[in-house]
Amino acid sequence: MPKPIMLNDLLHMSQEDINRAKIRFTLHGDGVAQIETYISNPDGVNTDALFWRADKVRYFKVGQIAISLVQLSGDTWLLATIKEVTRELGKINAVNYEGIVMEEYEQFFGRAIITYHKSHPAAVLNAKRIIEILEVQQVLTSIFDGEDFPGYDKVRLSYEQLSVIVNRRKKDWVTALENQKAVYLITDMKSGKQYVGSATGENGMLLQRWTNYISNGHGGNTLLRDVVDDYGMDYVSQNFQYSILENYNARVNKDIILDRESWWKETLGSRAFGLNAN
Repeated sequence: MPKPIMLNDLLHMSQEDINRAKIRFTLHGDGVAQIETYISNPDGVNTDALFWRADKVRYFKVGQIAISLVQLSGDTWLLATIKEVTRELGKINAVNYEGIVMEEYEQFFGRAIITYHKSHPAAVLNAKRIIEILEVQQVLTSIFDGEDFPGYDKVRLSYEQLSVIVNRRKKDWVTALENQKAVYLITDMKSGKQYVGSATGENGMLLQRWTNYISNGHGGNTLLRDVVDDYGMDYVSQNFQYSILENYNARVNKDIILDRESWWKETLGSRAFGLNAN
């Protein structure tokens, strides 16, 4: 069996640098998986999350090395950045440090996927304690830009995930969605209310319909508009989830899709108890 490749087999950090390095594990923030923040706004992880100081805990000191690992899922992590801490700002419950990117490691940022079972609750650990057990699972050919399209029957996206797909025009997702008609489901994960919608071609194909929701939160639908008006787009971005109930190719007659849309509204009770006004 081949010998595992460990993180420092890639980085070739000196023992001196390992001794002054700390690893920050970034998981979630404000209910959002931080890998989505990293994809849409890398500084949100590479600066804000990495150098955030909560309460009176001082995670870093000037001259130390800060290694950022952001969680993909379970025991799988993405190497986001490595910075040398250059300044402490004296702030609490805010970004408390400044740092410079260590360019000698930059080729692996967003590309090195690491396996590590994090059993310790601390957000930051000394690198010398664990660097020898951080195993490289994969080095991507390009910077990570989100999960690949999983198949129509396995689509379940948060607003943040869908926003990344739409705004970055992620190729495999765009190819899968831009020419598909569909019956789809939007779920408010906080209230539990659901909205069943359709993409019939006349009102846009599936990618176009979902792009509208990312743009304004409601896509022109009455009760969804009420949610946006009452609670704002931040509520939508934190709580809405998008999935496909049925998908069809572009040749399928719109009446078939509208009939199936109506069937799902009755089945899920989205007219009586959810977000469908008709």
